[in-house]
Amino acid sequence: MTRKFSAGGIVFKKVGKKTLWLLRRPAPNPGFDGNLGWNLPRGLVDDGESTEIAAVREVEEEAGVKAKIVAKLPTIKIFFTDKESRDKIMKFITFYLMEWVADSPAGFGWETAEVKWVNFKEASEMLAFKNEKEILKKAAEIVPE
Repeated sequence: MTRKFSAGGIVFKKVGKKTLWLLRRPAPNPGFDGNLGWNLPRGLVDDGESTEIAAVREVEEEAGVKAKIVAKLPTIKIFFTDKESRDKIMKFITFYLMEWVADSPAGFGWETAEVKWVNFKEASEMLAFKNEKEILKKAAEIVPE
C-alpha cells in the first residue's frame, strides 16, 4: 500500500454578518473517472514542503484566492485504488481553517472548472464527500459569528 500526503484549506470570508465558504468543482481529468462534484481545495504535499505551506499553495492554485491559516483541523484518511497503476493508496489529508485575504490575480488553475462562495447550508449540501462535510462542520464551529 502506498501512502500519500495532501493538504488543503477550508476557506471562509465574512460579508457583512454572513460567513461564506469557498468550494471548487474540479475540471474533468482524463485519468480520473470519479466524482467531479464540489469539494474543498487540496493537493499533494511536495517533497520538503510543510503541510501549512502546501495548504496555502493549493488553495491559491486550485481556488484562485490568497488565504491565511487560522487553525489546524483534523487530518482525514481515505483509501482508494489508483486507476492506472492499480496500487492501493492510503492518503492523509491535513486541512486548515483559512480566512480569505484576497483574490489571486492569476485566478484558479487548470485543475478547477469553477469556484463558488456559499453559505454553510449550501456548502454542506454541495460537497460531494461525507468526510469533507464533517470537516466543514468542525471548521464552522471555530469561526466566530
